[in-house]
Amino acid sequence: MTDERLPVVESVQSKRVEASAVRLVGTLSVAGALAGLAIVLVFQWADPRIEAWRAEVLSAAVTEVLAGTDRYETVYLEGGVFTPAPTDTAGLDRVYVGYRAGAPVGVALVGDGAGFQDVIRVIFGFDPGTGEVIGMQVLESKETPGLGDKIEKDSSFIAEFARVAAPLVGLKAGRETGAESEVVMITGATISSRAIIDIINARLAEVGEDVEAFWRSTATEDVP
Repeated sequence: MTDERLPVVESVQSKRVEASAVRLVGTLSVAGALAGLAIVLVFQWADPRIEAWRAEVLSAAVTEVLAGTDRYETVYLEGGVFTPAPTDTAGLDRVYVGYRAGAPVGVALVGDGAGFQDVIRVIFGFDPGTGEVIGMQVLESKETPGLGDKIEKDSSFIAEFARVAAPLVGLKAGRETGAESEVVMITGATISSRAIIDIINARLAEVGEDVEAFWRSTATEDVP
């Protein structure tokens, strides 16, 4: 092969490399587009089912923390005033008002805060008439299995939130005084236990006065 033919060979090889690169880019682009389309289709299929499941979980939790209501309705806090149907509910505080035999029995509130591992999200029932927490249930938690996760599995701890006066006071086992606001924390999981107490107290400090004012106003109206 003479030196005069080398540029021709190199040109042919360069074109082959460029063609391979173009095919590779094209293949990756098509694969990416198909993968993106698949993700969108799966999301569109799964999202309404996930939302429906969350609604079922929430409904069951509201009934649980309000000690078995017949029904509940959602009201929204907007500018210090609760309304059942605002135009835009995004970013508004939600309160679930529970009824039994036609009479209001309490409200359910959702709150979250830092636990030992991650954010803990809870729902709890509150009786604005007596100032008592009615019940509590953990909605989301990633606390340590076998220790911190007892906040949602230990029935005795969960029972501590049945008719306890707010604001709550967390105590270690054996240090109870008999006060109506005491909650005995879980041995070995005091951080997670206290997180639940702090979340509830913070939520009530945030909207408690508005909830109580709303409750007084409903007491003077006809029961729906």
